[in-house]
Amino acid sequence: QVQLVESGGGLVQAGGSVRLSCAASGRTFSVYAMAWFRQAPGKEREFVSAFRWSGGITYYADSVKGRFTISRDNNNAKNTVYLQMNSLKPEDTAVYFCAAVARISRGYSRPNEYDYWGQGTQVTVSS
Repeated sequence: QVQLVESGGGLVQAGGSVRLSCAASGRTFSVYAMAWFRQAPGKEREFVSAFRWSGGITYYADSVKGRFTISRDNNNAKNTVYLQMNSLKPEDTAVYFCAAVARISRGYSRPNEYDYWGQGTQVTVSS
């Protein structure tokens, strides 16, 4: 099992920045990839960004490319991933969830491709 805990959300003005953290514990050695999703009220959960440990490959949704950056802790212990969010817009307002998968998977952008989820952290961008 892998446990995920997000932190770093809050209220920010449009154009501002927020850094989210996702701390993983448990069988982190088995983690193949980690990702961030978000869900706004009344909307489906949508993919934001993913990080694949094998090769250090990153993926981004078109809506956040150039503004968000996913990264990992430097010790490569698969313990923590970050999401640096810059140039925030009101439409970025959502609950942001961290996710992890502990098996090799070709896909990275659908919620059902991940096995473990955090509880979510609210990010609110005011205009």
